[in-house]
Amino acid sequence: MTFEQQVLERLRHLPPEKQKAVLDFMESLREKGATKKPLRSLLGLWEDFDLRISDEDISAARQEMWGNFPRDLEL
Repeated sequence: MTFEQQVLERLRHLPPEKQKAVLDFMESLREKGATKKPLRSLLGLWEDFDLRISDEDISAARQEMWGNFPRDLEL
């Protein structure tokens, strides 16, 4: 008896609600194994806005956000 036949034989002996649970579990395994669609780059999403962000812009934003953050905290 092949593995597939063994699975089907055991599945037939389960009540319908358990068969449904097995089917749901198999579907979740299939979804987990599926290849995921690659994420789109933010650069591609922003290209129509003609944004130009420089290193200086990033440094200024960091300074604005974290400039008053206390640095000498005792743990």
